[in-house]
Amino acid sequence: MEYFDSHAHYDDEKFNNDREELIESLKNENVTKIVSAGYCLEGSRKAIQLSEKYSFIYCTVGISPNDIKDNYLEDITEIDKILQEYSTKNDTQEQKQLKENVNKNTTGKIVAVGEIGLDYHYDTDKEAQKIAFKKQIEIANKYNLPIVIHTRDAVSDTLQILKENPVNKKGVFHCCPFNRELVKEALKLGFYISFSGTVTFKNAKNAEEIVDLVPNDKFLIETDSPYLSPEPVRGTRNNSINLKYIVKKIAVFKGMTEEEIARLSYENTERIFNI
Repeated sequence: MEYFDSHAHYDDEKFNNDREELIESLKNENVTKIVSAGYCLEGSRKAIQLSEKYSFIYCTVGISPNDIKDNYLEDITEIDKILQEYSTKNDTQEQKQLKENVNKNTTGKIVAVGEIGLDYHYDTDKEAQKIAFKKQIEIANKYNLPIVIHTRDAVSDTLQILKENPVNKKGVFHCCPFNRELVKEALKLGFYISFSGTVTFKNAKNAEEIVDLVPNDKFLIETDSPYLSPEPVRGTRNNSINLKYIVKKIAVFKGMTEEEIARLSYENTERIFNI
């Protein structure tokens, strides 16, 4: 049984003391692929560095709604430049032109634009978040990439933007809230749903119902490391080894074996990220 962690943050400072040792140990725990997710300009660059250092780590680049600063438009422009650089890194001029003509994704280890989206939980600039979300959808379409969505307390606006700004390669609702409307509409739009350690929380309302709503070819699993550690290790620093607890809980909810859940989530993650 192998696990694919579809969303983690191994660039986070909480891993500074043992990052290499931990990452090297993951394969011994059957964690054979990981997506290290960018959330700001610096985090995106660090995620790329991790993907280049480790063959089994992939990455995303983007500016999250919680990282919207005064210069966020400049940061988004830099994200575009990063993707442009990596899509033509070793190309001749003729190859560059051909790729521009066919809008082909050739970014290698960069598998999505994200995490991006809306978060109204805190007192932040909602209009700036909306602009950033839309502009990064444009970038994803430019490079023929899916997106990874962070949404919190912003279901209506998130769905409206996605309906008005179609994403060519769709994407994933990362650490998806247990909201019926959101999940139903997201699935209608062709998006995947990613479940984190929150499915194991004892106070997780609607978790079983939401898991059951998601078809077997549309769910992913993630740790969002170092955050959201699942039961029975809640409150500790999270890492990809804890995927087994998420798989176990989803297996119970779906009435399937843990091996089936691990395999399906692995295949689904490879499919949406074109790995």
